[in-house]
Amino acid sequence: MGLKRKSRDEEDTYTLTLASADFPMDDLSDDVLERVLSWLPTSCFFRMSSVCKRWKSTQTSKSFNLACSQIPRRDPWFFMIGNDPNPSSFVFDSTENNWKNLKLRDRSHHRRDFIPVASSGGLLCFRSSTSGEFLLRNPLTGSSRHLPPPLYAKPLQAVAMTTLTPSSSYKLVTISGEIPNLTFRIYESNSDSWSKNQELELVKNKDHNNKESSPHDDDTEIGNTVYFLSKTGNVIVASNSNLQRSPSKQYSSVITVKDNTETVYFLSSYGTIIACDLTRRSFTELPKLLPPFLEYSIDLVECDGTMFVILLSEFYESASLRIWKLENQNWIHVGMLPPAMSHELYGRRGDINCVGGGDGNKILVCFNANPPQVYYRYFVYDLVAQEWSELPRCFIDGEALDFVSALSFQPRIEATL
Repeated sequence: MGLKRKSRDEEDTYTLTLASADFPMDDLSDDVLERVLSWLPTSCFFRMSSVCKRWKSTQTSKSFNLACSQIPRRDPWFFMIGNDPNPSSFVFDSTENNWKNLKLRDRSHHRRDFIPVASSGGLLCFRSSTSGEFLLRNPLTGSSRHLPPPLYAKPLQAVAMTTLTPSSSYKLVTISGEIPNLTFRIYESNSDSWSKNQELELVKNKDHNNKESSPHDDDTEIGNTVYFLSKTGNVIVASNSNLQRSPSKQYSSVITVKDNTETVYFLSSYGTIIACDLTRRSFTELPKLLPPFLEYSIDLVECDGTMFVILLSEFYESASLRIWKLENQNWIHVGMLPPAMSHELYGRRGDINCVGGGDGNKILVCFNANPPQVYYRYFVYDLVAQEWSELPRCFIDGEALDFVSALSFQPRIEATL
């Protein structure tokens, strides 16, 4: 099942129509013109320079960037990540439903030791596997900024990122340590510093019998916390992981903000989901969705402030790919990949790596199976339309490119560092 694709010619025709005699754009003031152009799909911004000099001037206009920042949300683009630690520049544009090669001007993120680990708003976050420093960048403009590496006394478990607005201040959260001794640190762009140059402790929540929850308990108290979901399918608090994951997913986590409470969710080696409440400085392990022998691969995503779990399971000689969310300490089923599509995943011993559209309503599921059955599929679920679709293959010079995971970001040229 493929997505309907809008051709570049159709988009250019739409853009040029705005300048037709029926709509005298030349009569508009610069301020009004920039407000009109700011509503165009982001991919049009890179083609405006071919329309006329006046439109080209918007690319360096601060007032145009301000107009773009007032657009409440944009459909997500998916920054694709392959097996090679050196990331590509390919993205999938969910507005035009096609692939793009950004061909970034700044190639510093292509240093082999920098691995994409998080994203939020219009920014991507990379981490050096050698020095531990972070690199933030706008993948559209190539602008970037290095952050000093925080000093960890314990092994790093998760990295999460959030933006207060899609194009201005941002926050980076790191979780480190081993259960039950977890700590976190926060970097805030407004102060350009890590939290008080120290790690803040997270206290383990107790269950209803006033006992500390165990990484193997099936039922735990749910609080406002950071959650970590492991590939074996459990919900647990952060821990030292022996789980084999792709480098880009090693510190994967999601963060939600609800009622002024920040909650980070991440995957643990126990195959469980951990919820860390940054406000109360506590963490909790979530209950499993299915018995362990049915769970095969699992991941977490965030969409519009809600944490979702995607679970691949196998039973009765068939595969099942389902989406769940947590409400009032209960798992609520959201959607299921049609059996005609999921059955093809059975027996391939594959893994799923997923990402949510952030403020959007789309979830991307990357399925990949290792040799001898090399197999890649990319599915998208629309939470509003409740429909599944499959991404087309990405080709370069006639050869198909394969991706194991992705990061989601809003394509915002005005996002600054």
